[in-house]
Amino acid sequence: MTATTESIDLVRSAARAADQKKAENVVAFDVSESLAITDVFMVTSASNERLVSAVVDAVEEALIEQHDRRPLRREGKGEGRWVLLDYGDAVIHVLHDEDRAFYALERLWGDCPAIDVQLPSAGSANIDDDAAPRAV
Repeated sequence: MTATTESIDLVRSAARAADQKKAENVVAFDVSESLAITDVFMVTSASNERLVSAVVDAVEEALIEQHDRRPLRREGKGEGRWVLLDYGDAVIHVLHDEDRAFYALERLWGDCPAIDVQLPSAGSANIDDDAAPRAV
């Protein structure tokens, strides 16, 4: 089983919104083979709490406008260090740079196929399905 087209489109929209707010190293993984609870994980980071919050707001707004989707759950927004947005078929993690380095989610899910998030900016990790994810 692989991630659905809808969940991949959702995460690509989220990646574009995050990238427009200067999020760093946007990566996504097809976790559908490993987890029964979701299809896709997206991970990105920002250099400070205010920017983490701005990225989260941009992602939520974009997914409402483009996909008419609101998160089923949102965790961590008050602290601005690690925010998890759960859309059911896609889970989006926006972390402070320090927390991302510490928790190393890419290492945990690095065996899963990477998803090309199709970002134009050179500052983001634009990964193809066959490439290994870049570590932070």
